[in-house]
Amino acid sequence: MAITVQYVVTHKDVEKLVTTDKKAADQYDKMLDAADNLAGYLTAMGIKMEEDKMEELSILLAKNKDAVTKLLKGSALDNVLDANSAEVVKLQAGK
Repeated sequence: MAITVQYVVTHKDVEKLVTTDKKAADQYDKMLDAADNLAGYLTAMGIKMEEDKMEELSILLAKNKDAVTKLLKGSALDNVLDANSAEVVKLQAGK
C-alpha cells in the first residue's frame, strides 16, 4: 500500500488546487492571497463590478504579476505580449 501526501488549496471554501507538490501549493496559495489583496484595493479605490468578475480580474493580475509589473514600469505592450507568447510556445513545445 502506498501513502500519498496531497496538498489542497482552498479559497472561499472552494478547492482550487490539489497537488502532491508542496512548493506549487504554497505558490498558488500566495497568488490567491495577492489576488484577494488586489480585489480589496480595487474595491477601496471605488471600482465597482460583480464579485465573480472582480475575482477573475484580480486572479488574472496576480497570475501575471511579472507582465503587469513590466507594464507598470513602462515596457511597451507589444514587448510584454511577445514575451508571453514566447513563453506559451516554450511551454507547449515541452509537452
